[in-house]
Amino acid sequence: MKHDSDVIVAGGGLNGPALALALAQAGLSVTVVDATPARQRAADEFDGRAYALAVASQKLLAAIGVWPALATDAQPMMDVKAADGRPGEGAAPFFLHFDARELDQPPVGYMLEDRFLYRAFLEAMQGEPRITLIHDTSVTAQEEAPGGIVVTLSDGRKLAAQLLVGADGRRSGVAERAGISREGWDYGQTALVAAIAHEKPHEGVAYQYFMTSGPLAILPLKGNRSSIVWSETRERAAAIAALDDADFLEVLRPRFGDFLGEISLAGPRFSYPLNLTLARAYAAPRVALIGDAAHGVHPIAGQGLNLGLRDVGALAQVLVEAMRRGEDIGALDILERYQSWRRFDSTSLALGMDAVNKLFSNDNPVLRAGRDLGMGLVNAIPGLRQNFMRQAAGLSGDVPRLLQGRAL
Repeated sequence: MKHDSDVIVAGGGLNGPALALALAQAGLSVTVVDATPARQRAADEFDGRAYALAVASQKLLAAIGVWPALATDAQPMMDVKAADGRPGEGAAPFFLHFDARELDQPPVGYMLEDRFLYRAFLEAMQGEPRITLIHDTSVTAQEEAPGGIVVTLSDGRKLAAQLLVGADGRRSGVAERAGISREGWDYGQTALVAAIAHEKPHEGVAYQYFMTSGPLAILPLKGNRSSIVWSETRERAAAIAALDDADFLEVLRPRFGDFLGEISLAGPRFSYPLNLTLARAYAAPRVALIGDAAHGVHPIAGQGLNLGLRDVGALAQVLVEAMRRGEDIGALDILERYQSWRRFDSTSLALGMDAVNKLFSNDNPVLRAGRDLGMGLVNAIPGLRQNFMRQAAGLSGDVPRLLQGRAL
């Protein structure tokens, strides 16, 4: 059958563009179908979304050529500190401290706002002749055909390719239409997200406080600003979100503490319901899933985007190697190589974060003592601590070439 491109990517968030660039630079043609208008997410204002990029994710961005446009807006994270906390009591002593200087390639990672990352992807895709961008449009139907797959767009157009990649989020229509079911559960929590300005410099330190109703992350941005991801019970979060800015800060201050001096809002506030959703398969005939379409996880360790970029690295490597061998890149046996590479790792990490959230989002004194002791042992044993750091940085295990900073 005649193909309009080798690969169609449904979803133009972050993982979809990263995959498109990786494949196009290796010689494949890609069509990216993005439901949002071209410049909506590339605006100048902070929109609440910021990401903790692992070292391996930064290496992938460098390998596909977008890091030079991002480096000046990225805030290096030199330390990560975790502690229990109760509102108004201040943090307990830190039971876990990751120091970037213990790695052979500091920092631990980078904080980067969505608007900068998306803008860099958009400009890179617009400059790549093998990528066709279709904005303000979505994939509404898909049908396997001899030698490929045909998709129908919301504007009525039909496009054909060897492979359709679902990068269309937690409620992936691509997965549903491919017959891929999901499992998961709701956390009964909502994440309250905002940028906070503070008097004192953060020195590139990221903080994770485990409150009784959910974790509070304070993540360094450029300048004297930090991004907070504050998980609260659904009912409590709704009440806090309804407050005006002044009252919101009054509720936040006892949780945030005064170690960075006086605080104020540095942008609008946002809230997102939290749930876990895992696809039961990452591959079907002519279909592969990446990012949240494969695994939507709790933000407790900031690993959502990093997991997605690991998918990107693995799928791109599998497809490019298959293409160079003359194989059909949409054949199920090819896609199962990707699934076997990624599914166990991402599911294990997702369930691990789920367990940590459940273990720490309570005030049971027995659990509190046990978890603090366990984390304290990890912190006290250099080899174990460094192993945790390498895992968080994405530097351990079977790492795809792009996440090693190597071209395909």
